[in-house]
Order: sequence, then C-alpha cells, then structure tokens
Amino acid sequence: MERTLGLQDLSPVERDIYYAASELSEDDSRVRTVGLIEHALLETVSRPTFFRALKSLVNKGYLTQCSTMNRGCYVVRSPDS
Repeated sequence: MERTLGLQDLSPVERDIYYAASELSEDDSRVRTVGLIEHALLETVSRPTFFRALKSLVNKGYLTQCSTMNRGCYVVRSPDS
C-alpha cells in the first residue's frame, strides 16, 4: 500500500501525519490540526517539525486545506487525485 500511494518517499514524520490524518478522517472527510497534534503517533514530534511536515504534505498533494475553513482543517487525498 505504501508503494502504491508513494508513501515510501515521505519522511517518517510525514508518514505518521498522513496515517494519523487518514485514521482521524474515517468518520468525517475533514481532519483538524489539533486532532493531529494530539494523536498518539505524533505525541513525541516537536511543533516546528510537525508544521514543517504538514506543510510538506500539502505541497506534495497528500493533504489539502478545507475550503470551508480558513485554517487548521485538512482533507486527506491520495497523491494522484
């Protein structure tokens, strides 16, 4: 699955954010930054590292910002969609 989605090219922190976002977005298509920061996979990641990796995931197309909210809300996407 990682190879199919291109996740092997992500850093470990980017991969953990993507996994956490995928898990948290199962009930709703959106995921909040606060929920990601508090996720067990990311509890040891520093805030600057978290936000750098989050920005990188947006730039790579794995996450997109919600169109309904100004900030702090993301939608999980597969990189080819």
